[in-house]
Amino acid sequence: MAPGLALPAALLAALLALASPSLTPVRQRGFCAFYGACGHNPEVNASLVPSEVPCLSNTRAQLASGAVLALLRSVCPELARGQNGSARVCCSLAQLHALRLSVGLSGAVLARCPACARNFANIHCHNICSPDQSLFANVTRVGTRVGTDARPVLQYQLFYRRRYAEAAFASCQGVRLPATGGYAISTMCGRYGAHLCSAQRWLDFQGDKNNGLAPLQIDFQLVPDGVEPGEGIAPLDVPAWRCDQAPDEGQEACSCQDCALSCPPVVPPSESPPPFRVGRVDGALLLGALLFASLALAFLLASLCRRGTGQVVLQPGGHRRRVGEGWQRLMERAFRRWGAAVAARPVPVLALALLAAGGLAAGLARLRLTTEPVELWSAPGSRARQEKEFHDRHFGPFLRTNQVIVTVPGRPGTAYHSVLLGTKNFSGVLAPDVLRALLELQEELAGTAAWAPAAGRNVTLRDVCYAPLNPGTPGTADCAVSSVTQYFQNNRSRLALRAWQQDGKPPGTVDWHDHLIYCVNSPLSFKDITALELSCMAEYGGPVFPYIALGGYPGSEYTEARALIVTYSLNNFPAGDPRLEWALSWERRFLEVLRDFQSRHRHLRVAFMAERSLEDELARTAAQDVPLFAASYLLVLLYIALALGEGTAWHRLLVESKVTLALGGIAVVLGAVLAAMGLLALLGVPSSLIIIEVVPFLVLAVGADNIFIFVQELQQQSPREPGETREQQVGRVLARVAPSMVLCSLSETLCFLLGALSSMPAVRTFALTAALAVALDLALQLSAFVALVALDSRRQEAGRFDLCCCCGTGKGGTAGVGTGLLRPLLERYYTPVLLHPLVRPAVVLLFLFMACSGLFLLFHVSVGLDQELALPEDSYLLPYFSALNQYLAVGVPTYFVTTGGYNFSSESGTNAICSSAGCDADSLTQTIQLATRFPNVSYLAIPATSWVDDFLDWLNPMARCCRVHQSGEHKGDFCPSTSSDPSCAFGQCVKAVRRPTPDEFQRFLPWFLQDRPTLQCPKGGLGAYDTAVSMDSNGTILATRFMAYQRPLRTSQEYTAALRAARALAQRITGTLRAVPGTDPDFRVFPYTVTYVYYEQYLTVVYEGLVTLALCLVPTFAVSFLLLGMDARSSLATLLTIAMVLLGTVGCMALWAVPYNAVALINLVAAVGISVEFVSHITCAFARSRQPTQVARAKEATVTMGSKGPSRRCQPGRTRRGTPCRGQRWACTTPTSGTRTRTRTRTRTRTGTGTRTGTRTRTRTSKRTGTRTRTRTRTGTGTRTRTNKRTGTETRTRTGTGTRTRCPGRAEPPCPPRAPPPPLFKLVLSQPGLVGLGWIGGGGGEVLRRGAQMSPGLGTWDSSWGTGPCGTRGHCGARDMWGHGDMWGQDLGHRAMWGHKDFRAIYREFL
Repeated sequence: MAPGLALPAALLAALLALASPSLTPVRQRGFCAFYGACGHNPEVNASLVPSEVPCLSNTRAQLASGAVLALLRSVCPELARGQNGSARVCCSLAQLHALRLSVGLSGAVLARCPACARNFANIHCHNICSPDQSLFANVTRVGTRVGTDARPVLQYQLFYRRRYAEAAFASCQGVRLPATGGYAISTMCGRYGAHLCSAQRWLDFQGDKNNGLAPLQIDFQLVPDGVEPGEGIAPLDVPAWRCDQAPDEGQEACSCQDCALSCPPVVPPSESPPPFRVGRVDGALLLGALLFASLALAFLLASLCRRGTGQVVLQPGGHRRRVGEGWQRLMERAFRRWGAAVAARPVPVLALALLAAGGLAAGLARLRLTTEPVELWSAPGSRARQEKEFHDRHFGPFLRTNQVIVTVPGRPGTAYHSVLLGTKNFSGVLAPDVLRALLELQEELAGTAAWAPAAGRNVTLRDVCYAPLNPGTPGTADCAVSSVTQYFQNNRSRLALRAWQQDGKPPGTVDWHDHLIYCVNSPLSFKDITALELSCMAEYGGPVFPYIALGGYPGSEYTEARALIVTYSLNNFPAGDPRLEWALSWERRFLEVLRDFQSRHRHLRVAFMAERSLEDELARTAAQDVPLFAASYLLVLLYIALALGEGTAWHRLLVESKVTLALGGIAVVLGAVLAAMGLLALLGVPSSLIIIEVVPFLVLAVGADNIFIFVQELQQQSPREPGETREQQVGRVLARVAPSMVLCSLSETLCFLLGALSSMPAVRTFALTAALAVALDLALQLSAFVALVALDSRRQEAGRFDLCCCCGTGKGGTAGVGTGLLRPLLERYYTPVLLHPLVRPAVVLLFLFMACSGLFLLFHVSVGLDQELALPEDSYLLPYFSALNQYLAVGVPTYFVTTGGYNFSSESGTNAICSSAGCDADSLTQTIQLATRFPNVSYLAIPATSWVDDFLDWLNPMARCCRVHQSGEHKGDFCPSTSSDPSCAFGQCVKAVRRPTPDEFQRFLPWFLQDRPTLQCPKGGLGAYDTAVSMDSNGTILATRFMAYQRPLRTSQEYTAALRAARALAQRITGTLRAVPGTDPDFRVFPYTVTYVYYEQYLTVVYEGLVTLALCLVPTFAVSFLLLGMDARSSLATLLTIAMVLLGTVGCMALWAVPYNAVALINLVAAVGISVEFVSHITCAFARSRQPTQVARAKEATVTMGSKGPSRRCQPGRTRRGTPCRGQRWACTTPTSGTRTRTRTRTRTRTGTGTRTGTRTRTRTSKRTGTRTRTRTRTGTGTRTRTNKRTGTETRTRTGTGTRTRCPGRAEPPCPPRAPPPPLFKLVLSQPGLVGLGWIGGGGGEVLRRGAQMSPGLGTWDSSWGTGPCGTRGHCGARDMWGHGDMWGQDLGHRAMWGHKDFRAIYREFL
């Protein structure tokens, strides 16, 4: 004997010495150790399957014949293969029947793998019936039987060769349970479960009298090779089939799902591709750097090539420029007339605007606010929505989940020493007080009632719970509640139960610790092996899997779990079903009970969630945001009121304030938003909270900008001209600013309309609402707000108070021209620095770098939206999501759904679905099982449950599941496995192990789906599969589903990747099943879980976002190109600037870890709109500027549009804080015939003493334009010193032109002398640019014929003199003498009589 085998041999010898040698004296072939039945074992208190112990009988084996031989051939075919068809056995017919029942119970679980089923049956066949039983069986203990000499065997030893036991165990180790996705061995290895099970432990459990199945104690002794026990014992060593071998010719090898040896070589799928790198450098970073270097180099070379040429002087444009200017003049003329008309009739315009806006806003009565996340983020026509509707139509909506997670932070764990199961560590949360508190919670929830107002009744748990085993008339105990206390059937007495364990080593007390240790490792057991003799099944009759009821445990050490998880599954109902209100009402009560429980148990950390929680919290967030929105609008109102107010003196503050006008501007914005929402509500377009939260602020940003531009243009830039009425001034100002407003608003409207092409409902409705609101805001601002400005100007001129126009000072008048607070800063400091020759290239390079950086960071923006980000900081869901991510051990169930058009009843159709022996290697369930081997790629952790496999096992004739009454009144009906009716004997549905015929399939499948699983037949489909098959009235299968489980998913990126992987897997399965003969070409398999409708958007949100944003930029360029006179460079600059804004925004998202999702896309679309607002105004001002160089035009545009804000204004004739009002510097130009307007300030000081009483009225007409009448009344006595400043306007005709504002104490710089101009006709005829622009083309030809005499009535818009007769208002032009700007146009001739070229450049060229 080898030295290594000496110890096992010694141990075996010691065991034999302990046994009584007289009980099995004869040990030779053909002799038994026991035979026949001797009644029940008195040492077994409860048995799940009644069975008897054998009688001691060390006699010769009996010859089998008749019924014994027939049954032996059925149950133990290897023992019936004797010579001449005869066989000897050590078992009686009664023992064979008991053996058949026992093998049948296990066969229902193991029959899917024929090799395993045969090996397992052989173990017990040799144990009970082998004719050589005395060689390997050694009886160690017997009892007595009253009234007879028979001695019942109470305990014996079985000696097996280890290699045989290991081979039999290996054939069964991988067999699956299709109903759970777990291993069958986990139900046959007691406390060790599938992970710790071994051949010895597997056999020990079979021989444990406390397992509820074994009638007596059997001690299995596994003898190593080369060791002989002695005493004549020969260890059993018979052949065992490997799982990849077929036991008989008519049988198949085990499938790949049950046997790893049967699997073909599997190539591990490739995980996500590695990041793009060039060597060790990030590829995106390298490309971004190269792009920046290329752009920077091109810009610097272009700048160097232009260096030394001086500032670029604008040259006359071509045909496109002329067309653009014609379009510009047409718009200005239209807006001038419109503005004057509105200002002349403000009240009717306001009434019409109010009527139109109010009528549209009345549609809000039909507003439908969408809060359901599915309706918000998943398009009705999307694939996920269609798949969800298909699933819900055939299987009903997904169950509603209500969950509680209980932890005890800081409490240390304890070690428990079990006399039966060894030492185990128990965490602090698995303590009696915590379990009792959990029972208290569950008892309260089971007894609580919630009031359902619409139904007018109280709703209890039994009304809404999911009761899989009693769906018709459920009681509270039938509700599927997953909890660790279900191992004790939610019974306090069983939790407190203690018992004395006699067969412990040593004996001792067992309690709830022992039962819990056993159940978490064998959750499908109907009886534990302790003296407690408790079931592990839940109160409702189903199993409770530890990975669902416990969380935060290391490996498979379930007793070290750090969290207890309680899950209530409720039935879900479609919208409109009155029972949906029942579920919502009970969930509301559920949350109330949990809050109360949390307050009573401060030592516990309780996190909880109901199905309705997310919608409730989002609604609460929206309600909490209402005061914030109101405060924001109030602040904007205050800012606008302060910014628009003039405030020239304290006593005029109430007159010059603009609170009413600011309120009117805010009302216009809100009116536009409400009208847009009302119109869309009338059209049936639903709204959402994001629209209510974002669109008002977006339109307010656009509207407030237009308000500032219009009002401050009226106040600061365009004061009333001499002889001009208020209405004409409003029209003139509107003509200047309206094209820019139209450009921005039209670009934004088209941008949002193109954004409405998005497939996501929330983005689409947001874009539609924003587009319509911006368009209506523009319409209301051009009508209602213009009317409000006209009324406010009338009020201010009348000297009436703001907010109370009935009162006033009676001293009206208009204010003088102010400079604003920002304009001096921009003009003196900002623009000189920004436009410095060295700063300009640096700024361009800086923003090029930022754009390229944003492009690089674009690839590092995460895609998705974690639920926590959508919740308020004080939400009770935040601790729940944190606990869920920390403790949950398994993910959500994922269904693989088959559509109609597949023949399941055909043999080829069945084999392409199932995963047991004889099934295709690439069947549906086999493919899913292979995917679970690589959870990092497939994101699947547990294989799919298969009703087809369990249906085939249910039909197995070795089991007693499918039986038919053979006689009596129920003949032909289904006979349940629990029935002992004699008519069911030998009434198996099928007589041999084979595939059912199509008729049998269609007949027996409904029986299977409604058969309740029992110990006699654990394969019943009720609860597990009754909702997994959808059939019509003819029995045709319309849809089926196969449920797998995902691994725990933590982030939205993982959920998206899981969806992508599941769809790829389903696509592969679809291709396989379509190849089955008779399959409809439109048949397909698709994955479905409750989260897919939320995360499907992230599969396409990047592509869709890029397309949406690109489409938003198209109208910006197109509208700018058309409205700016086909100025491609300015339009392209606008486009590039907005693109850089987007790149910079996306780069900041990456730096701040802001994920990209549909909400971010909405904000990016809004960012495009706001960028269009600011960029287009500046671009429009630049394009309209008449300055001679690009730098000068940029400066003017920046100063003009950047200074629209709070103004600093001086009233005519007065000072502010003792400082004279400073105007513009003197601008001297070439002397010529024209008009000069001078603003002069005169200071007069009077000092006197005395008394003056009286009234003086003076009317003076002088060179100042207009007539001034002043009435002064003074009464009083005393001495007074007063300084009065008066400002007047004087107009005179002289040679030369200019505008100056004189301030006291400042010397006027003299204009440099200029040479006399050349004759006009020579200058005109020498410049081809003047031909066709007014002098020769159009009515201007009359001027040449008359020698440039200023005659009334000369010219039209195409002539040099403008619209009216020369001299009508002291001018010869539309606004001034020869153009739209000053006397000669802005900068003397640009867009005026001299064409597009600067007059000074023309004059220099002529000289």
